[in-house]
Amino acid sequence: MYNLFEDEDDIFQGSPKSKFMDIVYAANRDLVQNELERLMGRMAVMEMLLQEQHGEDYIDSILRNVEFERADEVEMMRKNLYIISVGNVLSRNE
Repeated sequence: MYNLFEDEDDIFQGSPKSKFMDIVYAANRDLVQNELERLMGRMAVMEMLLQEQHGEDYIDSILRNVEFERADEVEMMRKNLYIISVGNVLSRNE
């Protein structure tokens, strides 16, 4: 499905992760900082919800299990999040 993004010779010249890293290191620092703060905020909310539902002691175990059992979906989501973050930074960089 997303093999296009994995080929370094594709029209995008790299994977979503490599493009994200390029943008993080090259874009306006304030814009990158805002995006990283947005991501940390979302992650904090997700951690809180997991803690409320399953208890703090089980979060790492749950995350490892989901990452293992649904590895393809997790990888797809990871790529999508890289793409979304790049879009967020670039759309504000104008």
